[in-house]
Amino acid sequence: MQRALIYTGIIVIVLGLAWPWLHRIPLGRLPGDIMIDRPGFKVYIPVTSMIVISAFLTLLARIFRK
Repeated sequence: MQRALIYTGIIVIVLGLAWPWLHRIPLGRLPGDIMIDRPGFKVYIPVTSMIVISAFLTLLARIFRK
């Protein structure tokens, strides 16, 4: 458990330091992401972005598992 917390903290720090470059990645604005914007009502469903993130995390898990 201690290692998992340390690794999580390191990942959060790295993502925080890399944020100026990470916000340029078009995740959240991909074709297939659903956005309904009406007066007084806004819904955002990032379908395509979540599929891309899931595929990337699955690939990382398979690489580090071996």
